Amino acid sequence: MTERCGLVAVLGAPNAGKSTLVNALVGQKVAIVSPKAQTTRARLMGIAIEGASQILLVDTPGIFAPRRRLDRAMVKAAWEGAEAADRVLLVVDAAAKVGERVEAVLQGVEGRPEPKILMLNKVDIARKEELLVLAARLAERLQPEAVFMVSASAGDGVRDVKRHLAEAMPEGPWHYPEDQLSDATDRMVAAELTREQLYLQLHAELPYASAVETEKWEDRKDGSTVIHQQILIERDSQKAIVLGKGGAKLKAIGAAAREAIGEHLGRKVHLFLHVKVNPRWEEDRRLYREIGLEWTD
Repeated sequence: MTERCGLVAVLGAPNAGKSTLVNALVGQKVAIVSPKAQTTRARLMGIAIEGASQILLVDTPGIFAPRRRLDRAMVKAAWEGAEAADRVLLVVDAAAKVGERVEAVLQGVEGRPEPKILMLNKVDIARKEELLVLAARLAERLQPEAVFMVSASAGDGVRDVKRHLAEAMPEGPWHYPEDQLSDATDRMVAAELTREQLYLQLHAELPYASAVETEKWEDRKDGSTVIHQQILIERDSQKAIVLGKGGAKLKAIGAAAREAIGEHLGRKVHLFLHVKVNPRWEEDRRLYREIGLEWTD
């Protein structure tokens, strides 16, 4: 069989289900997910294999109207993820209305030269009578080469998307070893898995006002790994929320993150978290590099 390899940019508004889809296509978790919008911050690549095809899936941050420097860097990363892609896979939440955020993505995508695939996600909770109307309207506007109706969280329809992508990839040698699932480093994944717990265990806007930085990483001779991370927040008042009563919340975040990181690394992990107040963490160029974003003025 002739080898194929190509790049697919996964675009969409926040909370459309892009990361859930990438994980489903890869077959393992490579991107963090939460019910909150804008969980994905950096451009991350998941590597899926179907037959003789290697599909490089660029999971991009959701596209939205940026207000802060971090927002601008995230949106820039999303659009840059689509440059020179062999396919643009546009993910639309079929259960939600086409509001301003989705409209912004549609306007940005419809004029792009890359071949497009339209995927309506969350069809299991969408109104069936509205689904076909939405699909027809968006297909007429975008002129995609294919339209799929999928529930990425349930796995319904994902196999069809994967087959189509595999056939659409250009002929050429694979870019990564067969057993590699992502381009993210272990250090980056560890920070992301801790940040995932902030989104899952903290409420309101606090996760958006925080970041996770790995300060120290030590692989021990006994096969275990010691990781020291700091959770950066903007205000003193947020510190008590992250810590919880008697430090219980931070303990719960650490326990869940330690288990997830250990599962990812396949070894025992000793995770130490501490909370640091830094009102200007969004102005730290080094932190942007660590989480895989470019500094924007």
